Amino acid sequence: MMVAVATDSSSTPSNDKPRRPRRTRMTGAERRQQLLEIGRTLFATKGFEGTSVEEIAAKAGVSKPVVYEHFGGKEGLYAVVVDREMRRLLDMVTGSLTAGHPRELLEQAAFALLDYIEESTDGFRILVRDSPIPQSTGSFASLISDIATKVEDILGREFKSRGFEPKLAPLYAQALVGMVALTGQWWLDVRRPKKAEVAAHLVNLAWHGLDGLEPKPRLIGHRKN
Repeated sequence: MMVAVATDSSSTPSNDKPRRPRRTRMTGAERRQQLLEIGRTLFATKGFEGTSVEEIAAKAGVSKPVVYEHFGGKEGLYAVVVDREMRRLLDMVTGSLTAGHPRELLEQAAFALLDYIEESTDGFRILVRDSPIPQSTGSFASLISDIATKVEDILGREFKSRGFEPKLAPLYAQALVGMVALTGQWWLDVRRPKKAEVAAHLVNLAWHGLDGLEPKPRLIGHRKN
């Protein structure tokens, strides 16, 4: 006699495999932005020479050809990163110059640069490196020169009202902007004193130095040329 054996269907092995969650595919614009952000971080940390296409692709989870497809290579990616940072810094500085009083304009310019360093530390680290390739917006030195040109107009008007030679405004503009830029590079790593205090000291030196300008400065040492 045959005996029917009841089976527990719940113990029967299932052939269904757990499904992996689908990864949302990025659009071309999203992928480009992702590569820019990854490249920006790596360039700031390792520099241009220390960063490879392989590492950029690996961190993005793509193959090397994807990087070449979007930027033509490491050089193209680097150039776009630098151009974007330079435009952002220039826009922040020139956009900050809204006050009418010269001293407040100095404060605004100093704060704009320190704000950029604070908000875009990686970007500033990239800008102050010696770039291995030319960018469409020029070098960091040329960017500082562009900012100095804006300050030059302000100083020119101030010099004229005080009886100084307006033709010397470009020299003083380069000196002032260079002072702020070099101080910014130093503050990038130390971050002390606080931003507002750094800006106050920069303006203190610049403003009171300008306030005590001699119309015809002279040298007191033995050297004359």
